[in-house]
Amino acid sequence: MMTLTQQIIDNEQSNRVLSDQQLARMLGGSDRRRYGQVNRAIKAGELIRVKRGIYVLADRLRDNPVHPFSLAQCLMPGSYISGESALSFHGWIPERVQSILSVTARGKSVSYEHVIFGKIEFRRMTTKPGYFLQSVARHELQHQIALIAEPVRALLDLVYLNKLPWQGLEYLLEGLRIDEQALTSVPLLEISGLLYVYKGKREQMFVKELLGSLGL
Repeated sequence: MMTLTQQIIDNEQSNRVLSDQQLARMLGGSDRRRYGQVNRAIKAGELIRVKRGIYVLADRLRDNPVHPFSLAQCLMPGSYISGESALSFHGWIPERVQSILSVTARGKSVSYEHVIFGKIEFRRMTTKPGYFLQSVARHELQHQIALIAEPVRALLDLVYLNKLPWQGLEYLLEGLRIDEQALTSVPLLEISGLLYVYKGKREQMFVKELLGSLGL
Protein backbone atom coordinates (compact mmCIF):
# COMPACT_ATOMS: atom_id res chain seq x y z
CA MET A 1 0.00 0.00 0.00
CA MET A 2 1.34 3.45 -0.90
CA THR A 3 1.99 5.56 2.18
CA LEU A 4 0.05 8.72 2.91
CA THR A 5 3.25 10.76 2.57
CA GLN A 6 3.97 9.37 -0.88
CA GLN A 7 0.43 10.04 -2.03
CA ILE A 8 0.69 13.67 -0.87
CA ILE A 9 3.96 14.06 -2.79
CA ASP A 10 2.61 12.32 -5.90
CA ASN A 11 -0.42 14.63 -5.87
CA GLU A 12 1.96 17.62 -5.78
CA GLN A 13 0.56 18.74 -2.42
CA SER A 14 3.78 18.52 -0.42
CA ASN A 15 4.05 22.31 0.03
CA ARG A 16 0.42 22.83 1.02
CA VAL A 17 -1.34 23.09 4.34
CA LEU A 18 -3.71 20.14 4.30
CA SER A 19 -7.07 19.63 5.97
CA ASP A 20 -8.90 16.40 6.85
CA GLN A 21 -11.30 17.12 3.99
CA GLN A 22 -8.47 17.41 1.45
CA LEU A 23 -6.89 14.18 2.69
CA ALA A 24 -10.26 12.42 2.47
CA ARG A 25 -10.64 13.42 -1.19
CA MET A 26 -7.07 12.39 -1.93
CA LEU A 27 -7.10 9.04 -0.13
CA GLY A 28 -10.68 7.86 -0.37
CA GLY A 29 -11.72 4.88 1.73
CA SER A 30 -13.14 4.94 5.26
CA ASP A 31 -12.44 7.50 7.96
CA ARG A 32 -10.88 4.79 10.10
CA ARG A 33 -8.42 3.83 7.38
CA ARG A 34 -7.49 7.45 6.76
CA TYR A 35 -6.97 8.19 10.46
CA GLY A 36 -4.69 5.17 10.63
CA GLN A 37 -2.60 6.47 7.74
CA VAL A 38 -2.44 9.94 9.29
CA ASN A 39 -1.34 8.61 12.67
CA ARG A 40 1.37 6.43 11.10
CA ALA A 41 2.73 9.41 9.15
CA ILE A 42 2.75 11.53 12.31
CA LYS A 43 4.58 8.83 14.29
CA ALA A 44 7.13 8.54 11.47
CA GLY A 45 7.82 12.27 11.72
CA GLU A 46 6.66 12.82 8.14
CA LEU A 47 3.41 14.64 8.88
CA ILE A 48 2.91 17.38 11.47
CA ARG A 49 -0.47 18.08 13.04
CA VAL A 50 -0.74 21.87 13.36
CA LYS A 51 -4.10 21.66 15.09
CA ARG A 52 -7.01 19.28 14.93
CA GLY A 53 -7.77 18.56 11.27
CA ILE A 54 -4.88 20.64 9.86
CA TYR A 55 -1.50 19.17 8.78
CA VAL A 56 1.73 19.94 6.94
CA LEU A 57 4.52 17.69 5.73
CA ALA A 58 7.79 17.84 7.62
CA ASP A 59 10.26 20.38 6.22
CA ARG A 60 12.58 17.67 4.85
CA LEU A 61 9.78 16.53 2.52
CA ARG A 62 8.93 20.02 1.25
CA ASP A 63 10.62 22.23 -1.32
CA ASN A 64 10.76 25.03 1.27
CA PRO A 65 10.28 25.10 5.05
CA VAL A 66 6.84 26.08 6.30
CA HIS A 67 6.77 29.85 6.75
CA PRO A 68 4.79 30.68 9.91
CA PHE A 69 3.17 33.76 8.32
CA SER A 70 1.82 31.66 5.47
CA LEU A 71 0.70 29.01 7.94
CA ALA A 72 -1.24 31.63 9.90
CA GLN A 73 -2.89 32.73 6.66
CA CYS A 74 -4.06 29.17 6.00
CA LEU A 75 -5.34 28.68 9.55
CA MET A 76 -7.53 31.78 9.26
CA PRO A 77 -8.24 32.71 5.62
CA GLY A 78 -8.83 36.43 5.17
CA SER A 79 -6.59 37.39 8.09
CA TYR A 80 -3.31 39.27 7.80
CA ILE A 81 -0.10 39.61 9.84
CA SER A 82 0.03 42.79 11.91
CA GLY A 83 1.21 44.42 15.13
CA GLU A 84 4.72 43.69 16.36
CA SER A 85 5.00 40.69 14.00
CA ALA A 86 4.65 42.98 10.97
CA LEU A 87 6.80 45.73 12.52
CA SER A 88 9.61 43.22 13.08
CA PHE A 89 9.22 41.85 9.55
CA HIS A 90 9.61 45.35 8.08
CA GLY A 91 12.60 46.12 10.32
CA TRP A 92 10.79 48.87 12.26
CA ILE A 93 11.61 47.36 15.65
CA PRO A 94 14.87 45.63 16.56
CA GLU A 95 13.36 42.64 18.35
CA ARG A 96 12.64 39.35 16.66
CA VAL A 97 9.09 38.56 17.73
CA GLN A 98 8.58 34.95 18.83
CA SER A 99 4.77 34.81 18.60
CA ILE A 100 2.74 35.70 15.51
CA LEU A 101 -0.11 38.18 15.57
CA SER A 102 -2.78 38.06 12.89
CA VAL A 103 -5.85 40.27 12.59
CA THR A 104 -9.21 38.98 11.42
CA ALA A 105 -12.49 40.72 10.62
CA ARG A 106 -14.75 37.89 11.71
CA GLY A 107 -15.13 35.22 14.34
CA LYS A 108 -13.67 35.27 17.83
CA SER A 109 -10.15 36.04 18.96
CA VAL A 110 -8.28 32.75 19.33
CA SER A 111 -4.70 31.54 19.73
CA TYR A 112 -2.85 28.30 18.99
CA GLU A 113 0.29 27.00 20.68
CA HIS A 114 2.51 24.55 18.81
CA VAL A 115 5.80 22.98 19.86
CA ILE A 116 7.34 23.66 16.42
CA PHE A 117 5.53 26.77 15.15
CA GLY A 118 5.14 28.56 18.47
CA LYS A 119 2.18 30.78 19.30
CA ILE A 120 -0.11 32.06 16.57
CA GLU A 121 -2.67 34.54 17.83
CA PHE A 122 -5.70 35.83 15.93
CA ARG A 123 -7.33 39.04 17.15
CA ARG A 124 -10.65 40.31 15.87
CA MET A 125 -10.82 43.91 14.73
CA THR A 126 -13.58 46.00 13.19
CA THR A 127 -12.95 48.80 10.72
CA LYS A 128 -15.05 51.09 8.57
CA PRO A 129 -16.75 49.10 5.79
CA GLY A 130 -14.41 48.34 2.89
CA TYR A 131 -11.20 49.37 4.68
CA PHE A 132 -10.14 46.18 6.47
CA LEU A 133 -7.29 45.54 4.01
CA GLN A 134 -6.20 49.17 3.66
CA SER A 135 -2.36 49.36 3.67
CA VAL A 136 -2.06 45.55 3.67
CA ALA A 137 0.18 43.99 1.03
CA ARG A 138 0.68 40.52 -0.43
CA HIS A 139 4.17 39.08 0.13
CA GLU A 140 5.84 35.95 -1.21
CA LEU A 141 7.91 34.26 1.49
CA GLN A 142 9.92 31.19 0.50
CA HIS A 143 7.45 30.61 -2.37
CA GLN A 144 4.52 30.93 0.04
CA ILE A 145 2.00 33.75 0.25
CA ALA A 146 1.03 35.91 3.22
CA LEU A 147 -0.82 39.20 3.67
CA ILE A 148 1.17 41.58 5.87
CA ALA A 149 0.24 45.03 7.15
CA GLU A 150 2.41 47.91 6.04
CA PRO A 151 4.36 49.34 9.01
CA VAL A 152 2.13 52.30 9.92
CA ARG A 153 -1.00 50.15 9.57
CA ALA A 154 0.62 47.55 11.86
CA LEU A 155 1.35 50.31 14.39
CA LEU A 156 -2.23 51.60 14.32
CA ASP A 157 -3.59 48.07 14.64
CA LEU A 158 -1.44 47.77 17.78
CA VAL A 159 -3.00 51.01 19.05
CA TYR A 160 -6.45 49.55 18.41
CA LEU A 161 -5.81 46.13 19.93
CA ASN A 162 -3.94 47.35 23.03
CA LYS A 163 -5.97 50.56 23.50
CA LEU A 164 -2.81 52.66 23.39
CA PRO A 165 -3.32 56.43 23.82
CA TRP A 166 -1.09 58.95 22.08
CA GLN A 167 1.91 59.51 24.36
CA GLY A 168 4.11 61.52 22.06
CA LEU A 169 6.70 60.68 19.45
CA GLU A 170 9.27 59.80 22.12
CA TYR A 171 7.12 56.91 23.31
CA LEU A 172 7.09 55.44 19.80
CA LEU A 173 10.85 55.81 19.42
CA GLU A 174 11.91 54.81 22.95
CA GLY A 175 8.97 52.87 24.40
CA LEU A 176 8.07 50.84 21.32
CA ARG A 177 11.62 51.19 19.91
CA ILE A 178 10.42 52.12 16.43
CA ASP A 179 13.15 53.12 14.01
CA GLU A 180 13.02 56.91 13.65
CA GLN A 181 14.34 57.05 10.09
CA ALA A 182 11.79 54.47 8.93
CA LEU A 183 8.93 56.32 10.59
CA THR A 184 9.85 59.77 9.27
CA SER A 185 10.26 58.46 5.73
CA VAL A 186 6.63 57.28 5.42
CA PRO A 187 4.70 59.36 2.82
CA LEU A 188 2.02 61.74 4.06
CA LEU A 189 -0.74 60.06 2.08
CA GLU A 190 0.03 56.64 3.57
CA ILE A 191 -0.42 57.95 7.11
CA SER A 192 -3.41 60.21 6.46
CA GLY A 193 -5.12 57.41 4.56
CA LEU A 194 -5.48 55.54 7.84
CA LEU A 195 -7.98 58.14 9.03
CA TYR A 196 -10.52 56.29 6.88
CA VAL A 197 -9.83 52.87 8.41
CA TYR A 198 -10.75 53.08 12.09
CA LYS A 199 -14.06 53.98 13.70
CA GLY A 200 -12.71 54.85 17.17
CA LYS A 201 -11.72 58.31 18.40
CA ARG A 202 -8.50 56.91 19.91
CA GLU A 203 -7.17 55.73 16.56
CA GLN A 204 -8.35 58.89 14.76
CA MET A 205 -6.57 61.07 17.33
CA PHE A 206 -3.42 58.94 17.15
CA VAL A 207 -3.17 59.41 13.38
CA LYS A 208 -3.70 63.18 13.66
CA GLU A 209 -1.14 63.55 16.47
CA LEU A 210 1.35 61.42 14.56
CA LEU A 211 0.95 63.61 11.48
CA GLY A 212 1.41 66.74 13.60
CA SER A 213 4.50 65.38 15.36
CA LEU A 214 6.11 64.55 12.04
CA GLY A 215 5.43 68.08 10.85
CA LEU A 216 2.97 67.00 8.20
